[in-house]
Amino acid sequence: MEFQLKTRLDGTIALTSRFHEDAGLQRNKGFYKFIWVRHGSLDIEIDHVVMHLKENEIISLSPLHHVDMLRAEGDYLSLLFNSNFYCIYGHDNEVSCKLTLTESRLLEHIIETLREECTVRDNLQEEMLRILLKRFIIVCTRMARLRLEVDQERENGFDIIRQFYVLVDNHFKEKKQ
Repeated sequence: MEFQLKTRLDGTIALTSRFHEDAGLQRNKGFYKFIWVRHGSLDIEIDHVVMHLKENEIISLSPLHHVDMLRAEGDYLSLLFNSNFYCIYGHDNEVSCKLTLTESRLLEHIIETLREECTVRDNLQEEMLRILLKRFIIVCTRMARLRLEVDQERENGFDIIRQFYVLVDNHFKEKKQ
């Protein structure tokens, strides 16, 4: 399913299984991305490092990552959004993990609800999509914390790195203008 919503304030959310074929979405460097290989495999180059993602693996990427889709075999899903649609402060480090069957079903349920909401055209759609996106992000964050065995000390270290990335990103945005 292909879905894209643009808001009045230049916010964008997109759900696609054809990201590798959509030059417009690929050119947009402002997207946060969740790429989930549901069946098959995906070769993706991230910051000049080739990664081979297999079934039930998911990766999250920030706008700071340079991404090239190399090869897609099977079925994958990309959930893309920019900070004008949903502002993430600091969830900008790359996480990749293999999903368990239970985790896969939980994410599938969220995606199915998101797909249903994509068909509703009313003044509440935008807010509902934000809520579902937030739930998806929280579930992925919890999974990553479990895999990385993140305790409070390690979480504080991640916060420092996140703040650094935000400062660097803001610096380059200001210098570009």
